[in-house]
Amino acid sequence: MSNRAKLFIPAIFFAAMLSLLLYGLFHDPSKVPSALISRSMPAFTLPNLFDATASVTNDQLKGGIFLVNVWATWCAPCHAEHPYLLEISEREKGLTFVGVNYKDDAQTAREFLQERGNPFKLSFSDPVGALGIELGVAGAPETFLIDASGTIRYKHVGVIDNRVWQDIFVPLLAQLRQ
Repeated sequence: MSNRAKLFIPAIFFAAMLSLLLYGLFHDPSKVPSALISRSMPAFTLPNLFDATASVTNDQLKGGIFLVNVWATWCAPCHAEHPYLLEISEREKGLTFVGVNYKDDAQTAREFLQERGNPFKLSFSDPVGALGIELGVAGAPETFLIDASGTIRYKHVGVIDNRVWQDIFVPLLAQLRQ
């Protein structure tokens, strides 16, 4: 390799690093495409978080609009998101909040909700993450918007805050309510 050609190696390396940096700056990691959008909620039967003798199934997520939030007590972002979920669950009528306690200890999860408030009308446990695998959950929190027919309409990765709620969920809910 000639000395002249060697001079271009740093420039090529710099251009490649700059491309990766720009991609990282302008790529929103919360916008993860999901193969489940426009598909039915996967079939499941899991234990009710507050009544281990009762089960929750995917059939219970039909006939209304559901916000299904995958959360855990070990998840720091879930702790940050929790007060806002409480706030919107109280003011949003016609939207059922469902909590999926993901790979967590059920007793710890119950205590967490009893101490900090429970935004969920329905809570169940996914102790080994089987439903999480079916939903393509990479980590908590992740939230799914389910329509009246039980079809997944949207998947959000990350914390729901006021900006996310107003910019993403409010328009989607308006469409689903029409």
